[in-house]
Amino acid sequence: LKTGILSQYLGEKSKDFYGGKNVRRFEKNWSKYFKVKYVAAVNSWSSGLTCSVGAIDIEPGDEIILPTLTMTACAAAVLHWNAIPVFADVDPKTYTISLDSIKKNFSKRTKAIMAVDMFGLSCDINSIMKFAIKKKIKVITDSAQAIGSKYHKKFTGTSSHVGGYSLNYHKHIHTGEGGICVTNDKKILKKIIHIRNHGEAVNNSLKKNDLINNIGNNFRLGEIESAIGIQQLKKLKKIINKIQNNAEILNTELKKLKGIETPFVPKNQTHAYYVYAIRINDNLLKLYKRSKITYELKKLGVSIREGCSNLHLQNIYQQKIAYGKRNFPWVGIKNKRSFINYKKGICPIAEKLKDESMIVLLMTEYNYSKKDMIKICRAFEKVWNKLKINKRLNNIIKK
Repeated sequence: LKTGILSQYLGEKSKDFYGGKNVRRFEKNWSKYFKVKYVAAVNSWSSGLTCSVGAIDIEPGDEIILPTLTMTACAAAVLHWNAIPVFADVDPKTYTISLDSIKKNFSKRTKAIMAVDMFGLSCDINSIMKFAIKKKIKVITDSAQAIGSKYHKKFTGTSSHVGGYSLNYHKHIHTGEGGICVTNDKKILKKIIHIRNHGEAVNNSLKKNDLINNIGNNFRLGEIESAIGIQQLKKLKKIINKIQNNAEILNTELKKLKGIETPFVPKNQTHAYYVYAIRINDNLLKLYKRSKITYELKKLGVSIREGCSNLHLQNIYQQKIAYGKRNFPWVGIKNKRSFINYKKGICPIAEKLKDESMIVLLMTEYNYSKKDMIKICRAFEKVWNKLKINKRLNNIIKK
């Protein structure tokens, strides 16, 4: 504030094409912390997703496979480039995109996979990258909810062709609004930097062929947000550790209750617990609907929510249009597929989580203490005792 320089981008051949001192320092610090070659700060991760899709040379009619269980910005970034989102189902244990579903939805028009690290846990990125390399397509990772978690000792989001993180107000660390793109590919970095600054080609860092489909915008992060981000990054490890310790209390106590599955963490991975996702199993669903359980928990003051997103069921993907029997207006000439199915039933695992079985505790929106965690566990116990769940489930299992 004292400098009076709140933003320092210019659309000309100069160092300020890349932003001000705080932007560049923030990017450098992020690169060092996450052990990734190149970093580009943007004004939101939604912007970062749009930059990332454009940077891997997606064209109209190309298909990108992504999970239906994610936030709307993922599919919106695909639509920005007149490409086509193809929704895949999720793994029933990790809630991240299923490799089997990716393979099922793959076609000759598939140009990329958008792998989303849901709730704080990385997807099985090594297997996805192996498949993508074999098929000669790119992988974007969305680690908005999984910042600071690790997959085989590497930070989530750093193993794909391009990845990134969200810095909006309810994430683990934040700058109010903001986002980070990371990559080890210099060409991808250059394209992201051009797209974030109006697609300006004034600094001659890209060849003419690389500027095709280079639709730029104002996706620039300011100096104040970057200065905040520099300080926030210093606190990330401490914040993640606290949330993980709180989650361990939940893991220990809630496992004593029958009928629910606490978050699964695969070997060689860590969980950042953006939310604490609980699945009600089929036996408990025979006794009570999810709404009954959440109603009782809310009465005791537990901030619990039901379900999860299913993008393929949103209204925009259910609209039908007259020409060509296509139900999606962004299908380009390049795409010869006559019909893309977004009907209910294509992602049964994600749909059941949404409609019947998933409940989540928000972990990053509140500054929970260990005492708070114990209170939440006791509330669960009271509900289980009131509804006699453990006893009634034992009878069902015996039968």
